[in-house]
Amino acid sequence: MPTLTIQPLTREAFAPFGEVIMLEGARRYSINQGTTERFHALATADTHAQDGKTILSLFRGQPRYLPLAITVMERHPLGSQAFVPITTNAENDYLVVVAPPGEFDPRLMQAFICKGFQGINYARGVWHHPLIALHQVSDFVVMDRMGEGFNCDEVTLDGSWVVG
Repeated sequence: MPTLTIQPLTREAFAPFGEVIMLEGARRYSINQGTTERFHALATADTHAQDGKTILSLFRGQPRYLPLAITVMERHPLGSQAFVPITTNAENDYLVVVAPPGEFDPRLMQAFICKGFQGINYARGVWHHPLIALHQVSDFVVMDRMGEGFNCDEVTLDGSWVVG
């Protein structure tokens, strides 16, 4: 049974799949007469294909446990999709499983462990597993696309791929 190795989430390792949203390494500057620090342009929404609009939602993920069979992957061909955890503590790790855009190839899947202070922004068309919260119920602000057109492709796997 093929098993995906879980690697730490870094900007460099995740770059082929989108953006890592975190404060470390971000451009920042003081605003509001020095009372606020702005961490600028942490991610870019790509949602305007076919007159789409950028929306914010909240997703509440139920905890899953490893090892986890990978049985479905999805992609959004008309827009990017960002997940920013708002339930932050030391126990709030979550997992992302991704594969490059184009024709889905399970041999190209990669798995990343994300800390509770790291968000991710899947680039348009990147294959990814639905939300995988670990350890506890976890809330995420999600920025994605709303509008006309079909924006969710899914592939079903036979469950022979496992992460963790």
